[in-house]
Amino acid sequence: MEAQPQDSISDERTPRRSYWRWRKQDFFPEFSFQSLSSYKSALSATCPRLADRLVARSSDANEIDAARRESENPMRRCLTWWDLLWLSFGSVVGSGVFVITGQEARIGAGPAVVLSYAISGVSALLSVLCYAEFGVEIPVAGGSFSYLRVELGDFIAFIAAGNILLEAIVGAAGLGRSWSSYLASLVKNDSDYFRIKVDSFADGFDLLDPVAVAVLLVANGIAMSGTKRTSWLNLITSVVTVCVIVFIVVVGFTHSKSGNLVPFFPYGAKGVVQSAAVVYWSYTGFDMVANMAEETEKPARDIPIGLVGSMSMITVVYCLMALALTMMVKYTEIDPNAAYSVAFSQIGMKWAKYLVGICALKGMTTSLLVGSMGQARYTTQIARSHMIPPWFALVHPKTGTPINATLLVTILSAVISFFTSLDVLSSVFSFATLFIFMLVAVALLVRRYYVKDVTPESDLLKFLGFLFLIIASSVGVSALWNAGIRGWIGYAVTGVIWFIGTLGLALIPKYRVPKVWGVPLVPWLPSFSIAMNLFLIGSLGYVAFLRFIICTMVMLLYYVFVGLHATYDVAHQPMEEAKFEGES
Repeated sequence: MEAQPQDSISDERTPRRSYWRWRKQDFFPEFSFQSLSSYKSALSATCPRLADRLVARSSDANEIDAARRESENPMRRCLTWWDLLWLSFGSVVGSGVFVITGQEARIGAGPAVVLSYAISGVSALLSVLCYAEFGVEIPVAGGSFSYLRVELGDFIAFIAAGNILLEAIVGAAGLGRSWSSYLASLVKNDSDYFRIKVDSFADGFDLLDPVAVAVLLVANGIAMSGTKRTSWLNLITSVVTVCVIVFIVVVGFTHSKSGNLVPFFPYGAKGVVQSAAVVYWSYTGFDMVANMAEETEKPARDIPIGLVGSMSMITVVYCLMALALTMMVKYTEIDPNAAYSVAFSQIGMKWAKYLVGICALKGMTTSLLVGSMGQARYTTQIARSHMIPPWFALVHPKTGTPINATLLVTILSAVISFFTSLDVLSSVFSFATLFIFMLVAVALLVRRYYVKDVTPESDLLKFLGFLFLIIASSVGVSALWNAGIRGWIGYAVTGVIWFIGTLGLALIPKYRVPKVWGVPLVPWLPSFSIAMNLFLIGSLGYVAFLRFIICTMVMLLYYVFVGLHATYDVAHQPMEEAKFEGES
């Protein structure tokens, strides 16, 4: 008789605990928080504990097996490469392309905006390749958080994760406000039509938006109900988007004039590069899909095909949409606020603006759907590490989704969207997104070249030296460009340093190879990804850096007083393992 799997045997002997429980032990089970005296003792050991966690790294096995047991119930493996492809499409292709394309074609790059989209697409594809390799090797819900925790350690993973989770929540609130504005503009041609004015509140927080709250609640409610159900809904709505995009491209080329492409570079190479930094935000969102690796049926097959395939398709779609617009209308006559709607009106198709509006609303809706799924799973993995209370790591036994984590991000984003205006939310730039893309590329190089107790110290020192040259030269190029220096000498010097650093890495041995699928041309492609992301970070401006520093300092306070001690206890004190319920 065939032996029964151990998890199933354990389930029969372990009484089923209610998902909805609120004991202190469920939020703070670690020894440091069991009493006031134990907490004081933990605080007195903050310095040695911090030193321990600064160099501590997780492992593949811990992220894949031990950490997942904190959720008690498994997430359901129900997604294929087809699901991931359309989830990525739904997450990335939102309303941004309809707004940003017109703005950058008019005042940024002219007809060469198509090259801006191509440059940004290549940069995004490099990041996708890094995510895909990690997703195959470490197929868990945490995505970049787990990748950084394994290769760069707990501390860096916490700083990066905290910032990107904050921006994801604020971004969801912004999408909710945008959804409300777009709907109001279609109904009454007044973006504030559905909002409630409260004069006693401060400026920027005095327009209450119940529609934004409602759409966030509905989107997150659907995401909580089941992963496969959300995937099917996303697929259906994404097909509508594809039909509208095909219509835009076909009509655009049908009414095109080649003369509208002259001059092709009205703002020069500088305009193309600066616009590339702006339109890059139209490509973000795939990292939320990478967070669903734990729910894919065959990660080794599904993740590379789904992520790389979708980003390649999206890049082609964006380039065709940009080319269609600039061939249909002279770049000097493009309306930067409603480029496609006005363009269709100029050729006698005023009704087409409603198609664009519906497509934009649909894009924001699917971005909210997929974003809520990704944010919740990101939060789940952070909770599994005990950096935040492990109560948020629990997976519901019936839906197979992390309802507690979803409720956390839903409530936070709904509260922010209810009070905060779009201009306030838009001041929060996506610094952390690019920062994590860069760190994931660094982590991939660390993974290939450094294996503890295997890599000789001499090779480790060489690796660190060459990696320093790559990062320093990339920062140098970004600094030169943003300082307005256009002479070739500085770029030639930094370019040579980058080449020497990358070539040096290529000449030293790698101590780990991918088990199934890996990024090609290592170290060249990850090194180029580091350079591209650091270049784009440099274009964000002073406010983005200041916000990142302030938010990081606040998160450090939480880490020193809570997260540090919880993760230290988990790493150094054995805890009773939770068992998956119903997984065989």
